[in-house]
Amino acid sequence: MKLLRFGALGEEKPGLLDHEGQIRDLSSHVREIDAEALSPAGLAHLADLDPETLPIVAKPVRVGAPIPRPGKFIGIGLNYADHAAEAGLPIPEQPIVFYKAASCISGPNDDILHPRGSDRLDYEVEFAFVIGTGGRYISQENAWDHIAGYTLVNDISERTFQLDRGGLWSKGKSFDTFGPTGPYLVTRDELPQAGHHPLRTVVNGEVRQDGTTATMIFDIPSIIEHLSLYQTLEPGDLVCTGTPPGVGMGLKPPQYLVPGDHIELSSPILGTQSMMVIKDPLA
Repeated sequence: MKLLRFGALGEEKPGLLDHEGQIRDLSSHVREIDAEALSPAGLAHLADLDPETLPIVAKPVRVGAPIPRPGKFIGIGLNYADHAAEAGLPIPEQPIVFYKAASCISGPNDDILHPRGSDRLDYEVEFAFVIGTGGRYISQENAWDHIAGYTLVNDISERTFQLDRGGLWSKGKSFDTFGPTGPYLVTRDELPQAGHHPLRTVVNGEVRQDGTTATMIFDIPSIIEHLSLYQTLEPGDLVCTGTPPGVGMGLKPPQYLVPGDHIELSSPILGTQSMMVIKDPLA
């Protein structure tokens, strides 16, 4: 299944994408794409529904983030060997973990705000997974059973905030709109293997990132095992797994985002994001 949320900001309803690309309204069956819906029982219930019995949603309609407000929004840094190389940094011996504020999540086609004081705004296309069954001390062997599905995330990063102002990376990762997510949550049965999945970013018509998850240093089971040593993972938690090379910081010379730039992220099965950078009206 491809689960999604549609409607105006703050008024989204749950839905699914049928085989013909039409959005179907799920709101009579589930209240939200939340921990209950993402549990094995919840996903089994949704899988039993006949999409043709569900109301068709008239287009055009805004698509929101498929996971509205996860309890944890976790990122893994420098997790692609070729990205670490472009950054001139050594291969990490253990996963580099950081957190993005859940308030930074936005829809896959919503505008990205250029914050006050920003001079190095950057993009990062990322393959992300969502926890369906929680737990701690999860082994790699059992890790796949804890995943509800996958989604596409743009880990927007302000490098000056992230790297030059002390403290945690989260400073540069958490501004409003710095977490475009979706367009859908693709359940695990539709994407059983995530090891060689293409990821692509195009900025103003120029291909910037064109890689695959094959160059990940720590695979998804390793990430789940590592994270669950230090915290309980809960249904709905969203985890980004790193980005391939081609980010603005890694180009020579660097090329950062400015108001007016258009970004498109895409990945087979996970779908496409399309967004504009705009100046924060409060800046």
